[in-house]
Amino acid sequence: MKYLRLLFVLALIAFAAAAASAQADAGPIRSSPAYAEILLKKTELLADLDAMAEQYTEQNPRIIDLRFELAALDKSLEKVYGVKPSETGKLTLALGKLILKKAELETTLNRLTRSYNKDHPDVKRARRRVEIFENSINEILK
Repeated sequence: MKYLRLLFVLALIAFAAAAASAQADAGPIRSSPAYAEILLKKTELLADLDAMAEQYTEQNPRIIDLRFELAALDKSLEKVYGVKPSETGKLTLALGKLILKKAELETTLNRLTRSYNKDHPDVKRARRRVEIFENSINEILK
């Protein structure tokens, strides 16, 4: 468990370094409501993961879901960092909430695909919901 904690801390440090180098002029982005909303959720997920890592193995479905959702949020943050500083007005609270909901839906889709094949009606429905949110996010960011 101590090894997992160390690995977890190192991953956080690596993410922070990558985010800092990904965009040096991220000041306006980091002060946006969308970024704050995503950061709040990431913090909650990291705290949950840290608490659960003591009791559960990496194969536990909840741990898998937490890690997947964190990765989805990290991927979305890369999109947010890609916004030009002159266009940070697009980074509204509503966009942040759309991104959070999309990450949640992607996690649900991932969970379903671990249990069912890609042609199952629940998987198709979940995939379509993710696409709807992705299209809305892209509409705002274009």
